[in-house]
Amino acid sequence: MSWIILSGQRQTEGHRLSIESGAMKISRQLRLVSSLAGATAAGFLACSLLQAATSEEQAVLAPVKAMFDGMAKRDAAAIKEPLLPGGTMVLMRDGKPTQMTFEAFAERVGRPGTTQIEERIHDPLVRIDNDLAVVWAPFEFLIDGKVDHCGTDLFNLVRKDGKWLIASVADTGRKDCQVK
Repeated sequence: MSWIILSGQRQTEGHRLSIESGAMKISRQLRLVSSLAGATAAGFLACSLLQAATSEEQAVLAPVKAMFDGMAKRDAAAIKEPLLPGGTMVLMRDGKPTQMTFEAFAERVGRPGTTQIEERIHDPLVRIDNDLAVVWAPFEFLIDGKVDHCGTDLFNLVRKDGKWLIASVADTGRKDCQVK
């Protein structure tokens, strides 16, 4: 057995290792506590920034919701209200783009009909830079409460005179939707 002098006392090597292990455990615990404290502070900061961004994101999403509400009411004027005049849509169907003006879209969807239509987005990704914003979101389009098609919506928005307006829309449309 080898002997080691530690703090003026004779110790066995095995005993010295247990002392070092205890010190290392304390050091690791202190690092963990320090890391957790830092992560908690970062989490609080992220939450406060997220809450600050949420109201702006909601402002960007408001015209999208307004357009969907107008579509559900089949009201051409309500559909056009949140749209920038002169804007266009590109709807991808079966790998082929269909282009139309906002005016043509509003007139087409705004015609009276007997079917109930509804478009729903979820998990929107919103990016904002000053007076320009983008919304990327998966969607489902329902006819009489049943999913007709789904895909991804892409909205480009601009802020004009303090109000967010949809400048263009593109979407994909598929029939292979998973019902949620």
